[in-house]
Amino acid sequence: MASIRELHQQLINKERSAVEIAQEALERIQQLEPKLHSFLHITADRALEQAKQVDAKIAAGEPIGLLAGIPIGIKDNLCTKGIPTTCGSRILENFVPPYESTVTQKLADAGAVTVGKTNMDEFAMGGSTETSAYQMTFNPWDLERVPGGSSGGSAVAVSAGECVVSLGSDTGGSIRQPASFCGVVGLKPTYGLVSRYGLVAYASSLDQIGPFGRSVEDVAILLGAIVGYDPQDSTSLKVKPIDYAKSLRPDLKPKGGCVIGVIKETFGEGLDPTVEQAVTKAIAQLQDLGAEIRVISCPNFRYGLPAYYIIAPSEASANLARYDGVKYGFRADNAENLVSMYAKTRSAGFGAEVKRRIMIGTYALSAGYYDAYYLKAQKVRTLIKQDFEKAFEQVDILVCPTAPTTAVKAGEKTTDPLSMYLLDLMTIPVNLAGLPGLSVPCGFDDQGLPIGLQMIGNVLKEETLLQIAYAYEQSTPWHQYIPKISASRS
Repeated sequence: MASIRELHQQLINKERSAVEIAQEALERIQQLEPKLHSFLHITADRALEQAKQVDAKIAAGEPIGLLAGIPIGIKDNLCTKGIPTTCGSRILENFVPPYESTVTQKLADAGAVTVGKTNMDEFAMGGSTETSAYQMTFNPWDLERVPGGSSGGSAVAVSAGECVVSLGSDTGGSIRQPASFCGVVGLKPTYGLVSRYGLVAYASSLDQIGPFGRSVEDVAILLGAIVGYDPQDSTSLKVKPIDYAKSLRPDLKPKGGCVIGVIKETFGEGLDPTVEQAVTKAIAQLQDLGAEIRVISCPNFRYGLPAYYIIAPSEASANLARYDGVKYGFRADNAENLVSMYAKTRSAGFGAEVKRRIMIGTYALSAGYYDAYYLKAQKVRTLIKQDFEKAFEQVDILVCPTAPTTAVKAGEKTTDPLSMYLLDLMTIPVNLAGLPGLSVPCGFDDQGLPIGLQMIGNVLKEETLLQIAYAYEQSTPWHQYIPKISASRS
């Protein structure tokens, strides 16, 4: 599928209509969904109605924005008025929100065309999109492998050309890791830059909504449409929106030069050799583009994983307490009393991974263990943040692998949760520090599976991050590759 700018130009020139573009996306979804399972709900009627409104504006000679008429996928933990929002969980199987999330409302106002809600790990808890209560999503580069998670459906939909761009959420790497596995660009913005109003919470101090695209420019355009202060979100930052796409350029020659730090703790034991080789070549390419490369130590980086798996489950245990069978969602039958209804509802409604994390979090917050676990994890979080602050005194951005491996085979790690958690080893510290992080394709392994380079920026430095990522992308061929399933119309 063409880029946002290409489609916009086609619409302006009246070479194609928004309805035609929407129909093409919906037809492609129909063709590929039996293989990929990237969508939980396909919103064909809504998409065509939105497309008709765009065409009507064009016919009337009204100006349209870049996102008008562009097919987009929405992760199924973002509330969409009148459209089911299940979070990939049985406990919200029949939940239809009575209101719209801030980001989806902004996209609707911009004229974007919502083609469906994408599959995800249940309540965003997982790294492979295998914990969804409804279906497994498969990687378009190899249908025997996972797409990553928890935003796997959003990554696959873009990678396979079922939509142009999509939205995901990132709590510990849930945008960047599937972007790496699926060969697309994924961005987790600075915490608070994008409103979380209408995002079903997993871990409130870590969650952030962000874009997927086939190119850095598409991601920059989508990010520009969803940022901004929202009084309905108490964590929303009061910053002026930036036209991120306008500042992109295909070189690395800003005034004063560009200094890129390589996090040394992310290399060595546990890193797949082919991933290390591809990332090392990408760093060399950045140097060829004019960047100064410095090796930077973030000594507490490796403690991000254990700290995260105390903090995130603790917040989840509080956030998921609302699913009790009383207010909304699934309710178990044949309960003897209120306590029994709570227990039966949660037992039947939640999957194994969600139950595991609720129990971890409840234990960590319990009397006698709060100081030993939760409080200590928060202190480690502060140390990780301080490491990043020291690093950004010396460099413009930091780089490292997005994930330690390429996409694993479906079912390979489902019986070993700790092994699954390690897939987010490189991405989690970014969330703990509230920083922006981006994954951009940087090569393939010997099995033809995509590899991602993670770029980490300082707080509210998305513009710098996107500029450097764009320059790298334009100097390499990786973004031009598409999976075979996406190249075929059959």
